Amino acid sequence: MLEEPRNSMKFSGCSESKGIQYETDNLDFKVRTDGTIYATQQVQIPSEQTIFMVTAWDHQAVESWETMVRLLVGEKSQHKGHKKGKKNTSADLLQQPSDTLLPWRHQQNSHGLRRQKRDWVIPPINVPENSRGPFPQQLVRIRSDKDSEIHIRYSITGVGADQPPMEVFNIDPVSGRMYVTRPMDREERASYHLRAHAVDMNGNKVENPIDLYIYVIDMNDNRPEFINQVYNGSVDEGSKPGTYVMTVTANDADDVTTANGMVRYRIVTQTPQSPSQNMFTINSETGDIVTVAAGLDREKVQQYTVIVQATDMEGNLNYGLSNTATAIIMVTDVNDNPPEFTASTYSGEVPENRVEVVVANLTVMDRDQPHSPNWNAVYRIISGDPSGHFTIRTDPVTNEGLVTVVREVDYEMNRAFMLTVMVSNQAPLASGIQMSFQSTAGVTISVTDVNEPPYFPTNHKLIRLEEGVPTGTALMTFSAVDPDRFMQQAVRYSKLSDPANWLNINATNGQITTAAILDRESAYIKNNVYEATFLAADNGIPPASGTGTLQIYLIDINDNAPELQPKEAQICEKPNLNVINITAADADIDPNIGPFVFELPSVPSAIRKNWTITRLNGDYAQLSLRIMYLEAGVYDVPVIVTDSGNPPLFNTSVIKVKVCPCDENGDCTTVGAVAAAGLGTGAIIAILICIIILLTMVLLFVVWMKRREKERHTKQLLIDPEDDVRDNILKYDEEGGGEEDQDYDLSQLQQPESMDHVLNKANGVRRVDERPVVAEPQYPIRPVIPHPGDIGDFINEGLRAADNDPTAPPYDSLLVFDYEGSGSTAGSVSSLNSSSSGDQDYDYLNDWGPRFKKLADMYGGGEDD
Repeated sequence: MLEEPRNSMKFSGCSESKGIQYETDNLDFKVRTDGTIYATQQVQIPSEQTIFMVTAWDHQAVESWETMVRLLVGEKSQHKGHKKGKKNTSADLLQQPSDTLLPWRHQQNSHGLRRQKRDWVIPPINVPENSRGPFPQQLVRIRSDKDSEIHIRYSITGVGADQPPMEVFNIDPVSGRMYVTRPMDREERASYHLRAHAVDMNGNKVENPIDLYIYVIDMNDNRPEFINQVYNGSVDEGSKPGTYVMTVTANDADDVTTANGMVRYRIVTQTPQSPSQNMFTINSETGDIVTVAAGLDREKVQQYTVIVQATDMEGNLNYGLSNTATAIIMVTDVNDNPPEFTASTYSGEVPENRVEVVVANLTVMDRDQPHSPNWNAVYRIISGDPSGHFTIRTDPVTNEGLVTVVREVDYEMNRAFMLTVMVSNQAPLASGIQMSFQSTAGVTISVTDVNEPPYFPTNHKLIRLEEGVPTGTALMTFSAVDPDRFMQQAVRYSKLSDPANWLNINATNGQITTAAILDRESAYIKNNVYEATFLAADNGIPPASGTGTLQIYLIDINDNAPELQPKEAQICEKPNLNVINITAADADIDPNIGPFVFELPSVPSAIRKNWTITRLNGDYAQLSLRIMYLEAGVYDVPVIVTDSGNPPLFNTSVIKVKVCPCDENGDCTTVGAVAAAGLGTGAIIAILICIIILLTMVLLFVVWMKRREKERHTKQLLIDPEDDVRDNILKYDEEGGGEEDQDYDLSQLQQPESMDHVLNKANGVRRVDERPVVAEPQYPIRPVIPHPGDIGDFINEGLRAADNDPTAPPYDSLLVFDYEGSGSTAGSVSSLNSSSSGDQDYDYLNDWGPRFKKLADMYGGGEDD
């Protein structure tokens, strides 16, 4: 049994009262007294459903109930009866073949209206979203007909109950009242499908589970949201009205089947409002923006900003929610403005013989989009330059036309050019736009004269000439032409390159003569051609010059005698074993070379007696022995060679023939080769003896060097007399009486060579490093060895020698020297020692410093000391 709460349709015992009346808020539908809903007229249900409220009045109890009815458009069907084992529990309202809708059926008896009992009667439950509560809020009460017989426990399952989101709905297990626990959000979830269960106290199923459908009723709680806040579109300038521009789209999270989610568009503002304040319109349902007026001109307005508003509730500004977005419409350029020259004529100047020179700048004006094909200018010369001396290039930055020389112009041929040029765009003009007459202009270009260099009309000039022409022969006049016909200038000639210095040129008229004999066989000739270069210079300001090359093809004459080849050969001393093949070389060329004639001279007679020549062909012959045997040796055989020139030339050449004994193969033996060289047995023996003596001397020198090296390492070190440091007097400042103080007898400091001066010296005054006079043990004397090359080795060996020599004084010995030279005002230590009377005055020593003051006190004290 279904019991509705207050403010909803209630189908309980109150319906049995005869005072119940029904009212609807929709005039298309009415409710009969038995609760049947019917249509009062033919109704078109929008969006497949309609919703209206039904109110039930009980005049006796003075109560009222309300419920919401949702009519869905479904397939045509008939209301089904009771199924086997189960009563009819459907609460859906389906469209019948007639206009009558049958949501509930009641039976009327003599006692008035009475509800027919059923097991479960659960119509769809509609819950408005965003309800303010209080919560929990009762939705429906579920009852089973068996609850009067046994105790029943009710429960629900499904999404929103025991599945996430959890506990949106709950049910009182005893009373069967189902509640919603919090506000609903249709945009989060539009419907819930739960199942209700009825069990006894032991958990046994009492009724089959029944489906509960809960629909969240949409409220207009969401504004339309544009997909983009800023939309960018474009339209060509000059577009006709009705041209599509762009589409804006807004989405509403509310139910699109209701007015809450039905969005409508409109244009709020347009900036700028030129040339019309309504240049665009928008389709209220699709959001398509199209042009509505003509006059789009990019050169006047490049961009429009349109504010678009989207409103739900089908665009009702009083009840609907709105939002706005910005549509930026760019007016794209079309080529509707042809380029126009800023001037009708232009002028420029160019020097002759110059290329890649800009002579004039052509400026144009174009109002189309800069740096686009509609703006880029293309220039073309349509007349005035038949030879193609000029071209016009476009500056990509400024769009100027650069008139450039691409082919040299000649002042003597053309002093000025009158060009007609035309300009157009890279892109063709839009339809309906005509090119104006201003797209053409005239360009005047003046040519300035410059001093051009003279040139040789025929370059390279080739002449043919026999070699050997005498000196001073005139060959030709190699003259140049000055292209400056309007300048009276003189041309002077000179040589620029003459490798062999064979030619002269007249400085005035360019006549070329020979300065030496031309020789075809010279090293300066290549392929019979001699090449020279000449310079022609004018006297212009500044001077200009040109070069010309003269090639002389030299014709050969027979001026070179043939030369015999080879110059040396060898042959066996017996005839008929081998022969010598001979030929000839001639510096000339055909026909002044072979065939050659080879012959032996008649003088001396021994030549023809010992030798013979046999002709092989025109270039080769054979030289062989005529006699049976010829002694080994080297022979000079003269041969006369004659060429075939006209007149012929001959030459007597000598070939050195080495005659030697041969083996069975016809080759010279080794002994025979030596003998043939002219060396006898005595000479060979003498050479061998010299070689042996030389090797012996080298061996002795090596042995002596090794022996000396060995002695050098075995001898003890003794300072070389040349390196004796006692031979050197080191002068420190000046402590004596000038130069006389340096007059020393250095022999007193030398190593004593004998013991005489020691024996004669007084007792008590001697050098500590001298040998003592008394008898002393004999020790080996340190040998004198040359110091090594390395100073470190020299010092180390000296230290080892001193450590092994017991006669050497210790390093801290006091060496006393009693001689200081003659003529010194300071005297000597010996004189100080010998003076004991005090007659000598030593007071001046006090002026020499503290050290000498002690000496003055020692020796100058007299008897008191």
